Amino acid sequence: MVHVNIFDTTLRDGEQSPGVNLNQLEKLEIARQLERFGVDIMEAGFPASSQGDFEAVRAIARTIKNSSVTGLARATKSDIDIAWDALKDAAEPRLHVFLATSPIHMKYKLFKTPEEVIQTSVDMVSYAKQRFPHIEWSAEDASRSDLDFLVKIITKVIDAGATVINLPDTVGYATPAEYGYMFRYIRENVPNIHKAALSCHCHDDLGMAVANSLAAIENGVTQVEGTINGIGERAGNASLEEIAVAFNIRKDKYPFTTNLVLKEIKRTSDLVSRFTGMMVPGNKAVVGKNAFAHESGIHQDGVLKNALTYEIITPEMVGIQSNDLVLGKHSGRHAFKDKIENMGFTLSAEKLQEAFTAFKQLTDRKKEVTDEDLFTILTDIQTAVADVKKYELLAFQVHYGSANLPTATVALNTPEGVRAETARTGSGSVEALMNTLEALIKEEIHLTDYKLNSVGQGRDALAEVHVKMTVDGVQVSGRGSAQDVLEASAKAFLNTVNRVFFNQKAVVQPEPAQV
Repeated sequence: MVHVNIFDTTLRDGEQSPGVNLNQLEKLEIARQLERFGVDIMEAGFPASSQGDFEAVRAIARTIKNSSVTGLARATKSDIDIAWDALKDAAEPRLHVFLATSPIHMKYKLFKTPEEVIQTSVDMVSYAKQRFPHIEWSAEDASRSDLDFLVKIITKVIDAGATVINLPDTVGYATPAEYGYMFRYIRENVPNIHKAALSCHCHDDLGMAVANSLAAIENGVTQVEGTINGIGERAGNASLEEIAVAFNIRKDKYPFTTNLVLKEIKRTSDLVSRFTGMMVPGNKAVVGKNAFAHESGIHQDGVLKNALTYEIITPEMVGIQSNDLVLGKHSGRHAFKDKIENMGFTLSAEKLQEAFTAFKQLTDRKKEVTDEDLFTILTDIQTAVADVKKYELLAFQVHYGSANLPTATVALNTPEGVRAETARTGSGSVEALMNTLEALIKEEIHLTDYKLNSVGQGRDALAEVHVKMTVDGVQVSGRGSAQDVLEASAKAFLNTVNRVFFNQKAVVQPEPAQV
């Protein structure tokens, strides 16, 4: 069987999704889970894009040992230098450098001739080769490029030192037949192609990212790029979890192996969803909440008699447990510590105590504490940023009734350490609360999105709120959780505003990378 390397770009292409704003601790937590999931290469970010991205890539490179960490760079020496500074401490540093090759991109975006694009690519790969042992070169918009031009430039960048050639379907334009044929043509016509691995990177604008990726692999590609939950620019990228499960279920058609640990799929999906605020649709393949639900009476009858009648993927395969009731109010610290370690979390002694205290408080109000509840508590604590000036909620009260005007009163500490208090009204209790918080905050705020979800089931389930807003013109997203919907809303609002105080500050402001 042919082995296929998994290149995960959740932390780079995935974070380019509109409204997604991950801090360094969140990126580190996702990176650790990707390592646990078994990805071969993780693209940790675009180091030259901002100081925050540089710091996050460097932290991930120094932390991750069992996956190769890479960073994106434009075909410029300054980008390559910054990427090396961020990645040089990695166990296996590599560079991902790109340049557009389609006629429309060369003419209208790069303002370069085909010969200039070739020369720039060769020069930058040669320059990067002085430091990086592994270099991936990407032909941006490859699926709309001239095939003979691709043959010519690929031959030259391989001679210059490229070890991986990535041919992305940057705008999601290709069909599976076209995309597969492109790789077959390259394999048959590039004389030195045996010196480099071929990689595919597909976007889902026409809903064919996974199908195109599979077509590429059938035509000789040995590295597939994608994201968890298929997040990314515009309609997103190929969903890695779908490709992995397709390999497993259809071994007869896809005789390929990977290093992915399938039972880590659900946890990885949940972590990415929670940190990005991008909820997984119920009907999403492999990880959607309805993927294993059978509402039809005929389907239910068949599943009860033999699960294989309608269920080709078992919940256990992707890490869904049939019974995740775990700890109760009488559970001790040792059992709690053992449980969270089994869930994949490693907490400092201080954060472990904080998590245990939060758990005990929850057991006083909630009869059954599930894995989902613990997951929410642990991710909040693990990614909390200390020693940062921020707004802190002291108290709030909301007066609401069908015959009354909703009114909220809020008291909080400002970043300057001053207590502030006021009251405002709104058309509903949530709006009244948001209006009051906004009145207490000096930054200019515009709320653009508000989402409310329950964690688990039942009337005592935790509420989780995700918000997106602009704070002083900067797009930011945040989250908050509590048993009370209004408390969760207030926490999410302040969490979002507080991100401004440790938000990434740009050192370079390039256009988003569209590889």
